[in-house]
Amino acid sequence: MTRFSANLSLLFTEAPFLERFAAAREAGFALVECQCPYGVPHEEIARQLRRTGAEMVAFALPGGRGWEGERGVACLPDRREEFCHGVDLALSYAGGTGCRTLICLPGRRPPGLDHAAAWNTLLENVAYAADRCAEHGVALLVQPLNPVDAPGCPLPGVSDTLRLLDDLDGPGAPGGAPTAGVCFDAYHVQRAEGDVTARLAAAFDRVGHVRIADSPGRHQPGTGELNYGFLLEELDRLGYGGAVGLAYRPEPTTEESLRQLRSTLLAPDTPGAPDVQDKERAGL
Repeated sequence: MTRFSANLSLLFTEAPFLERFAAAREAGFALVECQCPYGVPHEEIARQLRRTGAEMVAFALPGGRGWEGERGVACLPDRREEFCHGVDLALSYAGGTGCRTLICLPGRRPPGLDHAAAWNTLLENVAYAADRCAEHGVALLVQPLNPVDAPGCPLPGVSDTLRLLDDLDGPGAPGGAPTAGVCFDAYHVQRAEGDVTARLAAAFDRVGHVRIADSPGRHQPGTGELNYGFLLEELDRLGYGGAVGLAYRPEPTTEESLRQLRSTLLAPDTPGAPDVQDKERAGL
Protein backbone atom coordinates (compact mmCIF):
# COMPACT_ATOMS: atom_id res chain seq x y z
CA MET A 1 0.00 0.00 0.00
CA THR A 2 1.22 3.49 -0.80
CA ARG A 3 2.56 5.35 2.23
CA PHE A 4 2.30 9.12 2.12
CA SER A 5 4.57 11.65 3.82
CA ALA A 6 3.44 15.18 4.58
CA ASN A 7 5.76 17.91 3.33
CA LEU A 8 5.76 20.32 6.26
CA SER A 9 7.21 23.18 4.22
CA LEU A 10 4.02 23.22 2.15
CA LEU A 11 1.31 21.60 4.27
CA PHE A 12 -0.07 22.76 7.63
CA THR A 13 1.46 26.20 7.09
CA GLU A 14 -1.46 27.61 9.04
CA ALA A 15 0.76 26.79 12.06
CA PRO A 16 4.40 27.61 12.88
CA PHE A 17 6.88 25.02 11.60
CA LEU A 18 7.44 23.15 14.86
CA GLU A 19 3.70 22.86 15.47
CA ARG A 20 3.15 21.22 12.07
CA PHE A 21 4.52 17.88 13.28
CA ALA A 22 1.64 17.48 15.72
CA ALA A 23 -0.85 18.74 13.13
CA ALA A 24 0.39 16.17 10.62
CA ARG A 25 0.23 13.37 13.19
CA GLU A 26 -3.30 14.35 14.14
CA ALA A 27 -4.22 14.15 10.45
CA GLY A 28 -2.88 10.58 10.34
CA PHE A 29 0.66 11.02 8.99
CA ALA A 30 3.39 8.87 10.51
CA LEU A 31 5.88 10.13 7.88
CA VAL A 32 6.96 13.72 7.27
CA GLU A 33 9.45 15.54 5.08
CA CYS A 34 10.32 19.15 4.36
CA GLN A 35 12.38 21.37 2.09
CA CYS A 36 15.11 23.07 4.16
CA PRO A 37 14.72 22.72 7.95
CA TYR A 38 17.69 24.87 8.90
CA GLY A 39 15.73 27.75 10.42
CA VAL A 40 15.29 25.80 13.65
CA PRO A 41 17.79 23.68 15.61
CA HIS A 42 17.72 19.99 14.74
CA GLU A 43 17.34 19.22 18.44
CA GLU A 44 13.92 20.92 18.36
CA ILE A 45 12.92 18.94 15.27
CA ALA A 46 14.05 15.71 16.93
CA ARG A 47 11.98 16.60 19.99
CA GLN A 48 8.86 16.98 17.84
CA LEU A 49 9.56 13.70 16.07
CA ARG A 50 9.86 11.88 19.39
CA ARG A 51 6.77 13.59 20.77
CA THR A 52 4.60 12.64 17.80
CA GLY A 53 6.20 9.32 16.90
CA ALA A 54 6.71 10.56 13.33
CA GLU A 55 9.64 9.73 11.02
CA MET A 56 11.49 12.32 8.92
CA VAL A 57 11.98 10.66 5.54
CA ALA A 58 13.71 13.38 3.48
CA PHE A 59 14.78 17.00 3.25
CA ALA A 60 16.99 19.08 0.99
CA LEU A 61 20.52 20.38 1.24
CA PRO A 62 20.67 24.13 1.95
CA GLY A 63 19.17 25.95 -1.02
CA GLY A 64 21.12 29.21 -1.08
CA ARG A 65 19.33 32.54 -1.11
CA GLY A 66 15.80 31.33 -1.70
CA TRP A 67 14.36 34.80 -1.18
CA GLU A 68 16.30 35.84 -4.30
CA GLY A 69 14.98 32.94 -6.34
CA GLU A 70 17.92 30.58 -5.86
CA ARG A 71 17.06 26.89 -5.95
CA GLY A 72 20.28 25.41 -4.65
CA VAL A 73 23.91 26.29 -5.38
CA ALA A 74 25.28 22.99 -6.67
CA CYS A 75 25.93 24.26 -10.23
CA LEU A 76 27.65 27.54 -9.25
CA PRO A 77 31.47 27.46 -9.50
CA ASP A 78 31.97 30.40 -7.14
CA ARG A 79 29.82 28.81 -4.41
CA ARG A 80 31.59 25.45 -4.03
CA GLU A 81 32.79 26.16 -0.50
CA GLU A 82 29.25 27.13 0.50
CA PHE A 83 27.93 23.92 -1.04
CA CYS A 84 30.42 21.77 0.87
CA HIS A 85 29.58 23.50 4.15
CA GLY A 86 25.90 22.94 3.34
CA VAL A 87 26.48 19.20 2.94
CA ASP A 88 28.08 19.09 6.39
CA LEU A 89 25.18 21.05 7.87
CA ALA A 90 22.61 18.78 6.24
CA LEU A 91 24.40 15.68 7.53
CA SER A 92 24.36 17.08 11.06
CA TYR A 93 20.59 17.58 10.73
CA ALA A 94 20.17 14.11 9.26
CA GLY A 95 22.08 12.61 12.16
CA GLY A 96 20.11 14.61 14.69
CA THR A 97 16.70 13.71 13.24
CA GLY A 98 17.29 10.16 12.00
CA CYS A 99 16.67 11.16 8.38
CA ARG A 100 18.29 8.79 5.86
CA THR A 101 17.67 10.69 2.61
CA LEU A 102 18.99 14.07 1.48
CA ILE A 103 17.96 15.84 -1.71
CA CYS A 104 20.27 18.00 -3.81
CA LEU A 105 18.69 20.83 -5.81
CA PRO A 106 20.87 21.73 -8.82
CA GLY A 107 20.50 25.50 -8.70
CA ARG A 108 20.01 27.94 -11.56
CA ARG A 109 22.66 29.03 -14.05
CA PRO A 110 23.03 32.84 -13.97
CA PRO A 111 23.66 34.92 -17.10
CA GLY A 112 27.27 34.64 -18.14
CA LEU A 113 27.84 31.11 -16.84
CA ASP A 114 28.01 28.65 -19.71
CA HIS A 115 26.31 25.28 -19.52
CA ALA A 116 29.55 23.26 -19.57
CA ALA A 117 30.97 25.08 -16.54
CA ALA A 118 27.70 24.67 -14.63
CA TRP A 119 27.50 20.98 -15.56
CA ASN A 120 31.07 20.23 -14.48
CA THR A 121 30.59 22.06 -11.19
CA LEU A 122 27.36 20.19 -10.57
CA LEU A 123 29.07 16.89 -11.32
CA GLU A 124 31.89 17.60 -8.89
CA ASN A 125 29.56 18.79 -6.16
CA VAL A 126 27.19 15.83 -6.46
CA ALA A 127 30.20 13.49 -6.38
CA TYR A 128 31.43 15.17 -3.19
CA ALA A 129 27.99 15.10 -1.57
CA ALA A 130 27.38 11.46 -2.52
CA ASP A 131 30.72 10.47 -1.03
CA ARG A 132 30.06 12.34 2.23
CA CYS A 133 26.53 10.94 2.48
CA ALA A 134 27.78 7.40 1.92
CA GLU A 135 30.16 7.84 4.86
CA HIS A 136 27.12 8.50 7.06
CA GLY A 137 24.81 5.85 5.60
CA VAL A 138 22.60 8.50 4.02
CA ALA A 139 21.21 8.35 0.48
CA LEU A 140 21.73 11.36 -1.79
CA LEU A 141 19.10 12.09 -4.42
CA VAL A 142 19.19 14.73 -7.15
CA GLN A 143 15.95 16.48 -8.06
CA PRO A 144 15.44 18.08 -11.48
CA LEU A 145 13.68 21.46 -11.57
CA ASN A 146 11.46 22.41 -14.48
CA PRO A 147 12.42 25.40 -16.66
CA VAL A 148 9.13 27.21 -16.06
CA ASP A 149 9.61 27.53 -12.30
CA ALA A 150 13.43 27.43 -12.31
CA PRO A 151 14.74 28.89 -15.58
CA GLY A 152 18.43 28.23 -16.07
CA CYS A 153 18.49 24.97 -14.11
CA PRO A 154 21.02 22.63 -15.78
CA LEU A 155 18.81 19.65 -14.89
CA PRO A 156 15.33 20.57 -16.14
CA GLY A 157 14.18 16.98 -16.63
CA VAL A 158 14.63 13.41 -15.47
CA SER A 159 16.50 12.54 -18.66
CA ASP A 160 19.11 15.22 -17.85
CA THR A 161 19.41 13.92 -14.29
CA LEU A 162 19.98 10.37 -15.49
CA ARG A 163 22.71 11.63 -17.80
CA LEU A 164 24.39 13.37 -14.85
CA LEU A 165 24.24 10.16 -12.82
CA ASP A 166 25.67 8.21 -15.76
CA ASP A 167 28.55 10.70 -15.91
CA LEU A 168 28.97 10.28 -12.17
CA ASP A 169 29.32 6.51 -12.51
CA GLY A 170 31.29 6.46 -15.75
CA PRO A 171 35.01 6.03 -16.41
CA GLY A 172 37.01 8.86 -14.88
CA ALA A 173 34.14 9.91 -12.61
CA PRO A 174 35.35 12.43 -10.02
CA GLY A 175 36.46 10.62 -6.91
CA GLY A 176 34.92 7.37 -8.00
CA ALA A 177 31.75 8.76 -6.46
CA PRO A 178 29.16 6.40 -5.01
CA THR A 179 25.94 6.26 -6.95
CA ALA A 180 23.36 8.92 -6.22
CA GLY A 181 19.70 8.61 -7.13
CA VAL A 182 16.73 10.60 -8.36
CA CYS A 183 14.04 12.41 -6.42
CA PHE A 184 11.12 12.00 -8.81
CA ASP A 185 8.85 15.01 -8.36
CA ALA A 186 5.95 14.32 -10.72
CA TYR A 187 4.97 17.99 -10.84
CA HIS A 188 8.40 19.04 -12.13
CA VAL A 189 8.50 16.12 -14.56
CA GLN A 190 5.13 17.07 -16.04
CA ARG A 191 6.07 20.74 -16.39
CA ALA A 192 9.42 19.94 -18.00
CA GLU A 193 8.83 16.84 -20.12
CA GLY A 194 5.36 15.33 -19.71
CA ASP A 195 4.75 11.60 -20.19
CA VAL A 196 5.17 11.13 -16.45
CA THR A 197 4.49 7.40 -16.09
CA ALA A 198 6.81 6.45 -18.96
CA ARG A 199 9.58 8.58 -17.48
CA LEU A 200 8.99 7.04 -14.06
CA ALA A 201 9.34 3.54 -15.52
CA ALA A 202 12.51 4.51 -17.42
CA ALA A 203 14.15 6.01 -14.33
CA PHE A 204 12.72 3.64 -11.76
CA ASP A 205 15.97 1.83 -10.93
CA ARG A 206 17.42 5.18 -9.81
CA VAL A 207 14.34 6.60 -8.05
CA GLY A 208 14.82 6.90 -4.30
CA HIS A 209 11.89 9.14 -3.41
CA VAL A 210 8.67 10.28 -5.11
CA ARG A 211 6.83 13.56 -4.65
CA ILE A 212 3.45 14.52 -6.05
CA ALA A 213 1.51 17.70 -6.78
CA ASP A 214 -0.79 18.53 -9.64
CA SER A 215 0.13 20.59 -12.67
CA PRO A 216 0.09 23.42 -13.54
CA GLY A 217 -0.72 25.04 -10.18
CA ARG A 218 1.23 22.70 -7.84
CA HIS A 219 -1.95 22.26 -5.81
CA GLN A 220 -3.28 18.96 -4.45
CA PRO A 221 -3.73 16.01 -6.83
CA GLY A 222 -7.09 16.23 -8.52
CA THR A 223 -6.90 19.96 -9.23
CA GLY A 224 -5.00 19.75 -12.51
CA GLU A 225 -4.10 17.63 -15.51
CA LEU A 226 -2.39 14.59 -13.97
CA ASN A 227 -4.14 11.27 -13.33
CA TYR A 228 -2.71 10.36 -9.95
CA GLY A 229 -4.85 7.28 -9.50
CA PHE A 230 -3.10 5.85 -12.56
CA LEU A 231 0.33 7.02 -11.37
CA LEU A 232 -0.06 5.44 -7.94
CA GLU A 233 -1.15 2.20 -9.58
CA GLU A 234 2.00 2.35 -11.74
CA LEU A 235 4.14 2.83 -8.63
CA ASP A 236 2.58 -0.30 -7.15
CA ARG A 237 3.14 -2.22 -10.39
CA LEU A 238 6.81 -1.22 -10.44
CA GLY A 239 7.22 -2.32 -6.83
CA TYR A 240 7.98 1.04 -5.25
CA GLY A 241 8.27 0.60 -1.50
CA GLY A 242 9.18 4.10 -0.38
CA ALA A 243 7.07 7.02 0.74
CA VAL A 244 5.18 9.31 -1.62
CA GLY A 245 5.64 12.89 -0.53
CA LEU A 246 2.60 15.16 -0.64
CA ALA A 247 4.53 18.23 -1.78
CA TYR A 248 1.76 20.50 -2.97
CA ARG A 249 0.42 23.96 -2.17
CA PRO A 250 -2.97 23.29 -0.55
CA GLU A 251 -5.97 25.05 -2.00
CA PRO A 252 -7.73 26.57 -0.11
CA THR A 253 -6.41 25.03 3.15
CA THR A 254 -4.49 21.93 4.18
CA GLU A 255 -7.55 20.47 5.91
CA GLU A 256 -9.78 20.97 2.87
CA SER A 257 -7.14 19.59 0.50
CA LEU A 258 -6.83 16.41 2.57
CA ARG A 259 -10.59 16.04 2.61
CA GLN A 260 -10.55 16.23 -1.19
CA LEU A 261 -7.76 13.64 -1.41
CA ARG A 262 -9.66 11.23 0.80
CA SER A 263 -12.63 11.40 -1.55
CA THR A 264 -10.89 11.66 -4.95
CA LEU A 265 -7.29 10.45 -5.15
CA LEU A 266 -8.11 7.17 -3.46
CA ALA A 267 -11.81 6.96 -4.24
CA PRO A 268 -13.30 3.43 -4.03
CA ASP A 269 -13.49 3.08 -7.82
CA THR A 270 -9.77 3.85 -8.27
CA PRO A 271 -7.97 0.64 -9.32
CA GLY A 272 -6.12 -0.76 -6.34
CA ALA A 273 -7.46 1.86 -3.95
CA PRO A 274 -7.23 0.86 -0.27
CA ASP A 275 -10.28 0.84 1.93
CA VAL A 276 -11.06 3.61 4.42
CA GLN A 277 -9.02 2.07 7.21
CA ASP A 278 -6.05 1.72 4.89
CA LYS A 279 -6.41 5.38 3.90
CA GLU A 280 -6.12 6.36 7.53
CA ARG A 281 -2.99 4.25 7.98
CA ALA A 282 -1.52 5.80 4.83
CA GLY A 283 -2.02 9.30 6.18
CA LEU A 284 -5.07 10.10 4.08
